[in-house]
Amino acid sequence: MTQTTDAHALESVSGPGGKPRGRRRSDGRLRRLARALEPVPWVAPATALILFVVIWPVIAMFQTSRQSFDSMGFDHGSAGWTNFTKLFDEPVLDGVLIRTVIWVVAVVTITMVTSLGVAQLFNKQFPGRKVARWALIAPWAASVVMTAIVFRWMLDPNNGALTVLAHDLGLVKQFNSTNWLSEQVPAFCWEIFVAVFVSVPFTTYALLAGLQAVPSEVYEAAKLDGASVFRTYWSVTLPLLRPALLVACLINVMNVFNSFPIIYEMNGGNANSSDATTTIFMYTTQQSSIGEAAAMSVVNFGFIIVIVLLFLRASKWNSAED
Repeated sequence: MTQTTDAHALESVSGPGGKPRGRRRSDGRLRRLARALEPVPWVAPATALILFVVIWPVIAMFQTSRQSFDSMGFDHGSAGWTNFTKLFDEPVLDGVLIRTVIWVVAVVTITMVTSLGVAQLFNKQFPGRKVARWALIAPWAASVVMTAIVFRWMLDPNNGALTVLAHDLGLVKQFNSTNWLSEQVPAFCWEIFVAVFVSVPFTTYALLAGLQAVPSEVYEAAKLDGASVFRTYWSVTLPLLRPALLVACLINVMNVFNSFPIIYEMNGGNANSSDATTTIFMYTTQQSSIGEAAAMSVVNFGFIIVIVLLFLRASKWNSAED
C-alpha cells in the first residue's frame, strides 16, 4: 500500500515521460514562444522601415508643430497650441483650403474619366497599339519638375510653342500680349491640365490591367442574354473594374493632394498664397514660421487620413462582396 502511494506521488511529480511536470510545462511554453517568434525575421525589416520612414517623421512633425522657433531656426521650447492658433487665424487660409479642394476634385475627376476612355481604347485591337502604349509611358517616365518647366516654356508669351500655335490659329492677336501664367484663373487651369497630363499614364495602366483581368466568358454570357453595349459596360465592366478604379482613384487623391512641383515650377518659383494649395502654403509659411508650417503639415496629414477613411467607407472596402 505504501509502495503504491509512493509510485503515484512520483508519477504526479515526474509525469509519464519521466521528466518533472514543471519542466515539461516550461518546455511547452518555450516551444509555443519559438513558434510565435518564427515570423519575426521576415517582418522585422518591413516593420523597422515603416517605423523609420513613416512613424518617426509623423512623431517629429507633431513635436515640431508644438515648438517655438526663431527666424534662425533655433528651438525655444514648447509653444503649446500657439502655432495652430496662428494658422487658423490666417486670413488667406479659407481661400487656400477651397483652392485645394477644387484642385484635387478637378484633377482626379478629369484624370479618371480620361484614363478610363484611354484604357478602354488600349484594350481593343488596332494598328500601332503597341507603339501607342509605349508612347503613353513618356509623360509618366519624365520628371514632374521637368514636365512643369517644359510647359512653362511652351506658354512663354513671346515665343512659346503653344503661344505660337494659338497665334497661328488666331486665338492670340499679338505676341507678348497674353501671359496665361501671370493671371490667377488661367494659370490654375493650366496647372490642372499639366497635373492631369502627368497622372493619366499611371491611371490608364492601372485601369487597363483591371480591364484585361475581366473574363471573356462574362461578355459572352451578356451577349447571349441580349444585353446592349451600354448595358454590358454599365452592368459587367464597371462592377468588375471597381477594385482597379478604387485603387487608382485613391492613389491619385493622395498624390494630387500632396502635389508641389507643378504649381511651384509653373509659377517660376514665385508661388504665393493667392494661387497656393495647402502644400504650397506650407512651403511659403516655413520661410517665416517653422512651427506654423509644421502645424499646416499636421492639418494636411489629418486631411489625408480623413479622405482615405471616408473614401474606403464610401467604397465599402471591407464589404463581403469585395
